[in-house]
Amino acid sequence: MASPPRRGQWSTGIFGCFEDPSNCWVTCVCPCLTFARNAEIVDEGRTTAYNAGRNYLALLTLVPVLGATLYGCTYRTKLRHRFELPEQPCVSCGDCFVHHLCCFCALCQEHRELKNRHMDPVGGWKKSYETIMSPNGAAPIPEPGMARK
Repeated sequence: MASPPRRGQWSTGIFGCFEDPSNCWVTCVCPCLTFARNAEIVDEGRTTAYNAGRNYLALLTLVPVLGATLYGCTYRTKLRHRFELPEQPCVSCGDCFVHHLCCFCALCQEHRELKNRHMDPVGGWKKSYETIMSPNGAAPIPEPGMARK
């Protein structure tokens, strides 16, 4: 297993959407799904993917200009603070600006960042937590008769 990126650096750029084409496609078709998966990991399981996705979809539908932007940028900020990442593409823009202008690219970048840090959003918080706590997998369970006597 490769070592995760260093703190303070994004593992991919904001426009690196095609580094993970399957997630890029999912995000273009249903951004609330990518957001939901990311939010569950960033919030360490306190927010379920279902609730985050439902809220994102509701805000995207009811307050299309700013609702999803503000909700999405709060999780981007949490992610940045957790890994001490710089704001992108520039410091003066801010997370809300990135989510407002390039929400698909921002969601894809956040997804790739979590995945590159061995917290795959597709598996959910529980699987990511288990991976973090036991990166080499659990110890094998001995078969009957294999125990030392």
